[in-house]
Amino acid sequence: MAESDSERFPDVTRRSFLKGALGTGALAAIGSYEVFGIGPEVAKAQEASAAPSGPTDPLSSADDRVDVLERMRVELLAALARPVEQRRWVMVIDLRRCVGCHACTISCVAENKLPPGVVYRPVIEEELGTYPNVGRRFVPRPCMQCDNPPCVPVCPVDATHKNEDGVVVVDYPQCIGCRACLTACPYSARTADFNHTYTAGTPVAADRIVGRDAAGRYELLPMFEYQEARPREEGQSPVGNARKCHFCLHRIKAGELPACVSTCIGRATLFGDANDPGSLVAEMMALPSVFRLKEELGTDPRVFYVS
Repeated sequence: MAESDSERFPDVTRRSFLKGALGTGALAAIGSYEVFGIGPEVAKAQEASAAPSGPTDPLSSADDRVDVLERMRVELLAALARPVEQRRWVMVIDLRRCVGCHACTISCVAENKLPPGVVYRPVIEEELGTYPNVGRRFVPRPCMQCDNPPCVPVCPVDATHKNEDGVVVVDYPQCIGCRACLTACPYSARTADFNHTYTAGTPVAADRIVGRDAAGRYELLPMFEYQEARPREEGQSPVGNARKCHFCLHRIKAGELPACVSTCIGRATLFGDANDPGSLVAEMMALPSVFRLKEELGTDPRVFYVS
């Protein structure tokens, strides 16, 4: 028997997901309340009776069902209140829920202002089975944030290392761009920044928002990886450096979930502290169908998949 959504995520209903993703007004405008199993009068009454929450309380509907994003946000704030040595950031990706929309990839590019050729979060597409019984599976592949990372010992200048949060980071000013770490990573999770731009070769189109001059200014805006403002300038980091996913550390430090987690329409990507036994990620990691990529290499990844 197929596993129901309530068995996968007991704290989430379709109603609470749509409410969190679209807002109360959009939910009321859907019109077809039958999809929630309730009538319009009951639904509107629940909308009106939903109580406001504080910043450390999960936003919930009247039936106390909480969207997983709100649950993870509160768990993140609780984890940040604990000493750094007592927490262990992990990511869990539920392949049963990934629809291959690439929203996580796009949000990562927007959040980190990634240039062409630099991708932190590709989604690998696989075709399964034999015709006519075929299917497709989508596998998001961020940096695995290995606890035994092969990329670290090969760096000749110690520019890449695990920080106090257990996340593998790159010290851009220290990096010499040798790209040894790109070769060492068995997951192909690193790319090099060659200072390409999306607007190169496009028409100037003076005074047009889509013209090279106007649109190109966006690409020169600073990005805030590792909580530092870095405008794009030739010869200045991160141009010429190796680059990779860093679990959006700048967002985590501000009490926000990584961009890929917040934008996943199917709630397939989960994030939190694995050392908290009551956290959502800890619950998902306990499922019998959990696995990690290339575990046989002994890299000890911090990204877990549910199949």
